Amino acid sequence: MSSKEIALITGANKGIGLAAARQLGEQGYTVWLGCRDAARGESAVSELRNTGVDAHLLVLDVADTQSVAAAKGKFQEQAGTLDVLINNAGISLGGVPVRVTEETVDDMRAMFEVNTLGPMRVTQAFLPLLRRSKAARIVMVSSTLGSISDTMDTASPIWSAGYGGYSATKSALNMLTAKLAKELLPEGIRVNAVNPGYTATDLNDHKGYRTVEAAAKVIVELAAFNVLGPTGGFFHDGHSHQNRHPW
Repeated sequence: MSSKEIALITGANKGIGLAAARQLGEQGYTVWLGCRDAARGESAVSELRNTGVDAHLLVLDVADTQSVAAAKGKFQEQAGTLDVLINNAGISLGGVPVRVTEETVDDMRAMFEVNTLGPMRVTQAFLPLLRRSKAARIVMVSSTLGSISDTMDTASPIWSAGYGGYSATKSALNMLTAKLAKELLPEGIRVNAVNPGYTATDLNDHKGYRTVEAAAKVIVELAAFNVLGPTGGFFHDGHSHQNRHPW
């Protein structure tokens, strides 16, 4: 059996997820790309393999319980153990920022299925495999928009931001991160959330000012820590105390 650590990244066929897979692969990890679209996933895997990364495709729709279960079964059969789980897949619906009183509940429900319940589906399904690792890590990709502290700070850049439904999905994800961190602490499993910053991706029509490589860096940094690493934190550009993001 290979001694290389194994990482699974959801939503990894493009953007921050693909950048994180590449960076982990360059550090010697075996990376599994959790992708809803098999064709796009195969293309991403081929791209990584052409650069020497040990990459594999796992067809996975985080909003579909049956898809997650099937993916877990395939992963267990082919890999057996999981060291790092990065819950990166996410969506934003509703177009331009609108008043939360004007957002549709249907859009909010769809975003919660992917952005909040999706990470929980995947985490619960793959937890038995994470427990086989000597130092498992879970990283939740959140957002500064999920920070209630920043939202209520008149000096914060997001004071006037819209996207109420999307923001709520990330706030809820932050709470689940904290709950998981406390529950899994006795088992040595580290659970943290990351704010990647306003990154140029399909999610925002590439309007963000950060590159996907920069956004992926802090995700990979947290993913690479062992049992001595932090847990129960919300980080941005580093894992130290001064880089903790306000909940």
